Amino acid sequence: MDDGRPIFQQIASTLEARIIDGSMPEETQVPSINELAAFHRINPATALKGVTLLVDAGVLYKRRGIGMFVAAGARDRLLSERREAFRDTYVRPLLEQAAALGLDSAQLAEMIRKEADA
Repeated sequence: MDDGRPIFQQIASTLEARIIDGSMPEETQVPSINELAAFHRINPATALKGVTLLVDAGVLYKRRGIGMFVAAGARDRLLSERREAFRDTYVRPLLEQAAALGLDSAQLAEMIRKEADA
């Protein structure tokens, strides 16, 4: 873990990735704050901050006295957010550049199709 972002954000991203790939399904318990802290060799307060991001986003919820769990619908919500971010980061700029080059949607689609098949 060291991609330039704060560690608590990396913790949240790692948990999100596990939810998206299905290795942490909805309604399953996530590792405790202390387990996350020990595994990543970080302060428990840092691990808590990462988990809190996901609680605030509705991805995780707390069962008093038991721990944190993946919320129902969390995977779909995360996928939707990531798809929107993908569109904003890649698709819109691609369309703007294509328009600047005089490419219509059919030409652009054909270019993408050829690259995907390569």
